[in-house]
Amino acid sequence: MSPAQPAFFCLGLCALQVIQAQSGPLPKPSLRAHPSSLVPLDQSVTLRCQGPPVVDLYRLEKLKSREYEDQDSLYINTMKISNAGRYRCSYQNGSHWSPASDQLELIATGVYDKPSLSAHPGSVVTSGGDMTLQCQTQHGFDQFVLYKEGDTEPYKKPERWHQADTGPHKKPQSWYRADFPITTVTATHSGIYRCYSFSSSSPYLWSAPSNPLELVVVGPSATPRQVPTELPSPITETSRRLYNLLSTKISTTEKSMNITISPEESSPPFGFSHQHYARGNLVRICLGAMIIIFLVGLLAEDWRSRKKRLPHRIRAVQRPLPPLPRA
Repeated sequence: MSPAQPAFFCLGLCALQVIQAQSGPLPKPSLRAHPSSLVPLDQSVTLRCQGPPVVDLYRLEKLKSREYEDQDSLYINTMKISNAGRYRCSYQNGSHWSPASDQLELIATGVYDKPSLSAHPGSVVTSGGDMTLQCQTQHGFDQFVLYKEGDTEPYKKPERWHQADTGPHKKPQSWYRADFPITTVTATHSGIYRCYSFSSSSPYLWSAPSNPLELVVVGPSATPRQVPTELPSPITETSRRLYNLLSTKISTTEKSMNITISPEESSPPFGFSHQHYARGNLVRICLGAMIIIFLVGLLAEDWRSRKKRLPHRIRAVQRPLPPLPRA
């Protein structure tokens, strides 16, 4: 067998493995709205689909309609009621389409009047106590959502919803209210809250946000363990040093646990980079194996050619010597 044949065989095997790796299932893209999926009317928003670094074609579509764009982003200059709804995206590489992304719900806010948000018994709460946030509107809505400033997802959904009247001495008027109870209040509940109301028949058309309500938590922290600020007296120098070392370690641990997660769109998803890294390693391994086999084949061919060029040595045959001449 010629030494070039194993090299070509290895090349074909590596190419087949690379093709099979590339023709595997494509990873799912992600779809996000910038700056937020809650968009006030007449404001702008951008929908962006993110896939692997190399993509032949993107498709961004609105569900339950025939509207779609063959691009990775959709810019809405002025938010309208017709723009609200569910969106998804996918991409094409070669003849294969990726799975569709998770659905993105684009919400139009400010379609209805804002509700009112109140805190009971008050907006200043002692740590460890219980309180309730109430969202109230005059419209006959059956859905309420509570948001905390800084969060991208609803903070809490109502546990109770009911209708109340103003009373017999006033003009009859119905109020629709949802209660958001918070038990065992801690310092983490401090912040600014807003609520929205909408109808389940039009889940993507929300009211304007309520006026902001700031919740203040006072009193001792509800955390179970705290490091004392002072050690009981008397205390030795060795114990003081040990205490300072322990306080430093606990402080360092608490700081290391306070991690800010960067937005996911700042870097490509792990699946994409991992897949390309694995393919690159596969190609490098195959090329290295081909080079080794080719070099071994060259050495074998050179050895065989040298062996053929060696002269055949004839073994000397012992013959009797002729007699010496007589003197």
